[in-house]
Amino acid sequence: MQYLKKKVLIVDADPQANSTSGTGSDENNLKYSLYDCIINGVHPNEAILKTETPNLYLLPSNIDLVGADIELVNMEEREFKLKSVLDKIKADFDYIFIDCLPSLGLMTINALVAADSVIVPVQCELFALEGLSKISNTINLVKNNLNPDLEIEGVLLSMFDKRLRMSTMVIKDMRHTIEMPLFNTIIHRNSKITEAPLVKKPVILYDASSKGSENFLNLAQEF
Repeated sequence: MQYLKKKVLIVDADPQANSTSGTGSDENNLKYSLYDCIINGVHPNEAILKTETPNLYLLPSNIDLVGADIELVNMEEREFKLKSVLDKIKADFDYIFIDCLPSLGLMTINALVAADSVIVPVQCELFALEGLSKISNTINLVKNNLNPDLEIEGVLLSMFDKRLRMSTMVIKDMRHTIEMPLFNTIIHRNSKITEAPLVKKPVILYDASSKGSENFLNLAQEF
């Protein structure tokens, strides 16, 4: 996204903190995290970090977020806590992306309530359509009950391996059976995408000429 000159914030709403570590921050050495913003009322500007990637900022996470689902249960307006946090700073960014677990916990519901639209990543593997149906039902539940403006931005096919017949079959099935919008861009299985988190860099900074970088730049343009 830096090549499109957009100011972007990643909100790491996953207690595994992959977005936090993958952009170069140490999840074990944070002054404040998303948990502090949601549970303790810390202003998000106190927690947001600037990454090494130009124009890319991070609202980080760590293992503390595991407890958020439990602590949110007895709070008023519990499904709207993340939205309240992001409303304070959304005017400062061109795009805000929320990285969350696919499971239907309170943090995931918070993410869907705060979002305008959803990108649904689907691996090109067996049972992909079955999993997609469950995710679609979850999104529709939130749309009907909590966030009527929520839309599906598109289904993103990933982990595509042209050597595997199964990958090609999944893409064919998706294009002929799903009613949701489907991104033209497909993320191929690529060693550089796998290696980049190990050096705590986005793949575009790790190897800009790789197939993985090309895929994600194409996705950014399409988005």
